[in-house]
This record gives sequence, structure tokens and C-alpha cells, in this order.
Amino acid sequence: MADADRPAGSTTAPVAAAPPARATLPDGTRSILPEHRVLVHYGAPQARALGILGIGSPATAGRRLVRHRNQYQARLTRPVLPAMELIAVIASAGPGADGRYRYRQNDAVIGRYLTAARASGALLVLDIQPGRSDFVTEARAFERWLKEPDVSLAMDPEWRMRSNEVPGKVIGRVDAVEVNRVSAYLSALAKTYDLPDKLLIVHQFTDGMILRRSRLRDRSRVDLVLNADGFGTPDAKRSTYRRVTADRPAGHVGFKLFYEEDTRLMSPTAVLNLHPRPDLIMYE
Repeated sequence: MADADRPAGSTTAPVAAAPPARATLPDGTRSILPEHRVLVHYGAPQARALGILGIGSPATAGRRLVRHRNQYQARLTRPVLPAMELIAVIASAGPGADGRYRYRQNDAVIGRYLTAARASGALLVLDIQPGRSDFVTEARAFERWLKEPDVSLAMDPEWRMRSNEVPGKVIGRVDAVEVNRVSAYLSALAKTYDLPDKLLIVHQFTDGMILRRSRLRDRSRVDLVLNADGFGTPDAKRSTYRRVTADRPAGHVGFKLFYEEDTRLMSPTAVLNLHPRPDLIMYE
């Protein structure tokens, strides 16, 4: 009502608009670690061999993840946050049109998995196997998705090739400086758009997979996770886990299991008996 039209003697003040609600994680919080333990299912729809996430429809994968999350929650007091790790950039044996030896998922695929993740109360994590590209370039290609409050990122150095290397022929590696550039990018996105914290998962199963690891840096609004990858017997996996978690300069720790490739899949009890207890547990 304009002042000229206000009844004489009226003292009613304009009502201030409520500030917009801050974006949150699926459970209404804004910080991932150490407040939660994260349970991840990994894969892509292109082939069953790429992991459990791609078996069946995204909705089916979401329901399977929730059931698995409930099994872990029954053993834990810390809230278990489920997550889907979709391979958003898949390394390939062929060069492709741009010679980068990698294939990017299209927006329709990513959108279907984000819808399924949200229906399951889960995060979506975009995993990058960059081929002859680099992690910063590939992360920026998914900026529209990373601006979402429930979308995070993973880096798979096994598939980070040099200019003369072909995925599958050699084991790749990444320099800590490149990891730090990615974490700086995620941190800036979270601050600019007032997003909840982001996960940055870095897979590792050999000592040389992260070069100059001592230079890794923590960033505000980013939860860095060094994830012990690699399949084998329980003893071999424990050995890898000890190497990945020893003398780490930054971040939290994760542990990956493989339904097909592991020999004698470790039980949830065995996983939770690892020292240190992993902040993130992943199944492929």
C-alpha cells in the first residue's frame, strides 16, 4: 500500500522478506566430514564391469545403496551418508575425436543419476578418469553440476596419462600441485555460491600415484579423502590401506572394495576394524 493510500493513523510497517534458505546436504546439514561416515557405490551404466552403480536403472541402484547404507548404520553411531560415484569421464583405449583418450558422460546421464541420488538421500560424486586431459580441465567441464549443493568430485590418477601414454597400458599418476588446483577450484565454487562442503576423493593404490604427496593441502569447504584403491586378498588390501594412510599430509581416509575382483570380500565388521577406521567406504 502506497503512503498516500495508507489509512490515517496506521502504523503498520512493511514486512521484510525472509532471507533465502542456505543450501544443504541431503540430510539438512552442511558439513560432510568428520560428522558423517560416507558409504559409496561406484560405477557407470556403460558396462557391468565398471561397477555396481551401473547395474540396473539409476533408481534401482539408489534403492540398493539405501539398503546397504542401513546395514552400516546399524553398526555405527556416526550418521552414514550414502553417495553414488558416477564415472563422469571414462578413460578409453582409443584417442577419440580430440585425441584425449577419454569419454565424457552427457548431461542426460548425469541428470538421471542425480535424480536417483536425491530420491535416495544421497550425494552424487563425479569421478574423473582424464586420459590425456588433466583434472582441472575436466572438473571445469562439469561446473554446472558442481554448483549443485549435493554434487562432489573424485580423481582417479591411475588414468591420468602423459602425452605419449595410453590408458590401460601404464598406471598413471598426478602431481600434488594438480590435486591442489582442483581443491582450490572446488573451494572457490563453494564459497562463491554458499554451497555445503564438497568431497574431493583421490584414489590411490601405488606409492607413486600421487607425486610429491607431502605437498597436498587442506582447503576450507573441501573434504579431501585419500582412498585406498586396488583389489586382492584382505591382507593385501590392508597393506595398501596402511601405505595410503601413513604419513598423509592432509585429508581423511577411505577404503575401496570390489565385488568381483576382491578375493574373499571383507565384511563390514572387518572394514570397520581397520585402523584408522575409514571415513569413507566404497564398493565397486
